[in-house]
Amino acid sequence: MPDVTLNDIEQTTKTALLRHGAADWVAIEVAKAVRKAEAIGNRICGLYYLESYCQQLRSGRVQGFAEPVVSRPKPGVVAGDAKFGFAQAAFARGLDEAVKTAHELGVASLAVSHAHTCTSLGYFTEQIALKGLIGIGFTNASPIVAPPGGKSRIIGTNPIAFSVPDGAGGLAMQFDQSTTTVALGKITMAKADGRQIPEGWAVDANGRPTTDPAEALNGSLVSVGGYKGWGFGLMAELLASGMTGSALSRDVQPLKAPTGRPHDIGQYYLMIDHSGSPEFLDRLLSLKELVASDPGTRMPGQMQSESDPVHVETSTWQLAQALAE
Repeated sequence: MPDVTLNDIEQTTKTALLRHGAADWVAIEVAKAVRKAEAIGNRICGLYYLESYCQQLRSGRVQGFAEPVVSRPKPGVVAGDAKFGFAQAAFARGLDEAVKTAHELGVASLAVSHAHTCTSLGYFTEQIALKGLIGIGFTNASPIVAPPGGKSRIIGTNPIAFSVPDGAGGLAMQFDQSTTTVALGKITMAKADGRQIPEGWAVDANGRPTTDPAEALNGSLVSVGGYKGWGFGLMAELLASGMTGSALSRDVQPLKAPTGRPHDIGQYYLMIDHSGSPEFLDRLLSLKELVASDPGTRMPGQMQSESDPVHVETSTWQLAQALAE
């Protein structure tokens, strides 16, 4: 397993995207997201997706030269139409306008519509927090989750992310998770590695618990906390599709399929200017101290750190290099 620098990962990703049909500025935005994912050990959202990005650029499932259109249909609403291109590019085009709007009004939303999957939702809410705002994000995905007690796939893993600034240019809290017990990528990776999965992650096509990743992929994932996670997943679905005019999970084909209809996924972000409450930072500090009062406890995301270089599976790195040749 080779050690690869983040610069090499970013440059290789950019080159591969360029060679398969992405505009330069688009390739830069996507490569930065891949770099970040690998830096924090989020393999599922890093180089793991590069092959499908390239295949879908070639097939036209994602538009590599799409120019996002940013508008402000209402005072507190910023909309970014990705035009079936990469979510990273559309978010980058709409971020500054949304941040400015949040500072003006105290709160704003950024609705990214008709986009390719954003992979790591927390990557985007983190950028909001580093601009000094509280960021909350929602997105949906291809259908893989049945209602508790059911077996019909209705929604995707539908993650929710939440990032809080520390008032000094950094992060006080970073929370990013799917509304299922586990992300779909962990099951596909288990299948590829020939490993079983823990009971409680998924059910088979008949709604019965399974530890076989192949049966899980033919069945559905389990919502975290049962009905509680199912409710959050539905909320993410409504905001990501309803507030952006993008597809319901039901109509999204498998995210990594080389060909097919564009993803047409939405991402919905809320941005809150905490300066409207002078007590916010004081309460944040008190809360952090309370959480840290027990040994070994911490605020979510506080132990997250970046590595450089990082370990990359030999086959993954060889494929990335081949895609860039």
